[in-house]
Amino acid sequence: MKDRDTRGRDPEMTLVGQLAVLASCISFLVYLRHNDLLLYGDAVAHINIARRVFDSRTPGPLQLGTVWLPLPHLLIMPFVISTWLWQTGVGGSIPSMAAYILGTIGIFRLVRGALSSDARPDASARVAAWMATGIYAANPAVLYLQTTAMTESLYLVLFIWTVVYFSESVRAMGGTDSHATQRLSSLIKCGLCLAGASLTRYDGWFLAAILPVAWLLAVLGSKPKANLGRNFAKFVLLAVAAPALWITYNAIVYRNPLEFANGPYSARAIEQKSSAVTHPGTHDLPTAASYFLKSAELNMAEGDWGRLWLVPLLAGTTVILFVARSLWPLLLLWAPFPFYALSVAYGGVPIYVPTWWPFSSYNVRYGLELLPAIAIFTALTAYFLVSLAQNNRTRTYVACAVLVPIGASYAFIWRAQPICFREASANSRSRIAFETELAANLKMLPPNSRLLMYLGDHVGALERAGIPLRRVINEGNHRPWRHPSDPDGLWEQALASPSQYTDYVIAMEGDPVAREVQKQQLSSVVVIRATGQPAATIYWTHAAVIRKPAE
Repeated sequence: MKDRDTRGRDPEMTLVGQLAVLASCISFLVYLRHNDLLLYGDAVAHINIARRVFDSRTPGPLQLGTVWLPLPHLLIMPFVISTWLWQTGVGGSIPSMAAYILGTIGIFRLVRGALSSDARPDASARVAAWMATGIYAANPAVLYLQTTAMTESLYLVLFIWTVVYFSESVRAMGGTDSHATQRLSSLIKCGLCLAGASLTRYDGWFLAAILPVAWLLAVLGSKPKANLGRNFAKFVLLAVAAPALWITYNAIVYRNPLEFANGPYSARAIEQKSSAVTHPGTHDLPTAASYFLKSAELNMAEGDWGRLWLVPLLAGTTVILFVARSLWPLLLLWAPFPFYALSVAYGGVPIYVPTWWPFSSYNVRYGLELLPAIAIFTALTAYFLVSLAQNNRTRTYVACAVLVPIGASYAFIWRAQPICFREASANSRSRIAFETELAANLKMLPPNSRLLMYLGDHVGALERAGIPLRRVINEGNHRPWRHPSDPDGLWEQALASPSQYTDYVIAMEGDPVAREVQKQQLSSVVVIRATGQPAATIYWTHAAVIRKPAE
């Protein structure tokens, strides 16, 4: 079978893409049917950040905020113009599903290209590529997350293709001058994917710090070196462009270039407010690393069976280090490990796993960042074991020894549901019940009435009620460069004089509206309570004949 047809199409990669589309759509339909697209509170927040860029009392790019990077919201934005896509969460699913499909294709291309000695891959390289692709694409956790507005799928595809193009650029480095164009093209594409990753998650910033070093080492070890220095300079500019852009944005808009890291909505600030007890791994790098590895294991198998995946992961890494050193660019797939170990230990980022103290689930999905490494190094381990086999029977035994545990591992996950799905489901029960009840009451308010509400915690209630965000004065309606508050901002003025700017106030215990709004002339309409959530009170701001919502 030819690797490519006369028009440059790649039949194998086309087939990989078609199968990925099928898996993505089936998973999406299953979770959509059960209303599971918006279980994560962060997914609701991502969709509404994208929505408020054009649907707000003060629309514009400043609605993108500061802590979360902007690319996911910009990609979601066109799809949430539709009210139905916004309310159902489907608008957030579309970019994630596309990312899953392209990420699956990237895994196949990366493995097949890395194991091919010439332009035409041999059968063993193809088999290894299919195995790695299957491990990645069939993972239950990634199949669930790609149906949501969470950023994992988008980051994974950009991470994978960054390594794909970096690997191809390094392979072209040892060629003749005829390879110079291919080398530069791959390097530029690598830089663009890296910039996208850096505008999606802060994992990309860590990757942007180590890739130029890796490229420089490759340049120093190559012959000839003509034009490589110039290419390196271009690559470095692309690598630093996205972080520099975000830092500049924060410096201009918030008057603090590190607002995303040390501002009031940063991970560290949230952790300090939420609990006096530090999370496991705080200032303890080995413990932090072990919690991240455990989260990766739990996304691959149930209970302690996930440890079995570490064997081929470490074996494949060992093979690259000591036997197949030409595959060294694949070691970049380990980048999430030090990043998350450092983030948990020193960045205020908690990871809780149900099998270790405090025996709950939180941010377990972060372990999926190691999925490309697990998938590819498992396939590499099988590839090299098969190459050592003396006959076809032994090769069959080796293949079965790898494939059977993989199938059993994923089967047990599907039986119990993916760990990240269980985490989202358990952590969302009280929130969804509360927002559903609040939405039912908000729907009964007069059409086109103006509302005052803090959106940081329960914007999902407005989404469920189908109330346009432009009807709601919220904490995003002020000039962020005015600290600690903006006296002339719409938000601050509405808090000081709600009857002048709004018809109804939605105050929840402990939020800024409940603490700061002037209630002297407000009358309570209804109080909404749900287990595990703060009580919400709807006030009207002036005496009028209205239809009172039912409790």
